[in-house]
Amino acid sequence: MSKKQQNQNEAVEPVQNEPEVLVAEGEVVEPGAAEETEVSLIQQLEESRAEVDALKKELVELKPRAQAEIQNIRRRAEQDVEKAHKFGLEKFATELLPVVDSLERAIEASQGDEEKVKAIREGVEMTLGLFLSSLEKFNVEQLNPQGEVFNPEHHQAMSMVPAEGVEPNTVVTVVQKGYLLNGRLVRPAMVMVAKG
Repeated sequence: MSKKQQNQNEAVEPVQNEPEVLVAEGEVVEPGAAEETEVSLIQQLEESRAEVDALKKELVELKPRAQAEIQNIRRRAEQDVEKAHKFGLEKFATELLPVVDSLERAIEASQGDEEKVKAIREGVEMTLGLFLSSLEKFNVEQLNPQGEVFNPEHHQAMSMVPAEGVEPNTVVTVVQKGYLLNGRLVRPAMVMVAKG
């Protein structure tokens, strides 16, 4: 065997008894320090593993809460969209209500027996009917509480008047009708209520 091959074989054979320790370039390692470094690294590894296990456990505990929170957010968003669809017309409907009031007043004012007045009244009644049916298509419902018990959630009392043969807190006169949009009050009915 040549010297060159012998040197290559010697270079390949690892040292059996000493553990391999990575040391920064230029650092001097004293005897026994390699063992301390190894113990220190093993201790750090164990601490890191314990920390990872604790974080995994915490993640497992947080996961159901996070999923529940996501479901709550999704449900709230769906409810908001549903409310937006249901009550998106509220401002528009509120703006149309004075038109209905004006048509009703026109019908009340045209109570004469003349042919021209009757024709105008019939035309206004038909227009009002079309208008109300259009509002009903969009779930705008009219409140006409004449003769009903006063309901502060849907009615606004303008005054209390003495009325014979009527129970107290009963609506005697409807000054202005109220309206609901999908069950939500858009405008309360303005009423006069019987005194007790």
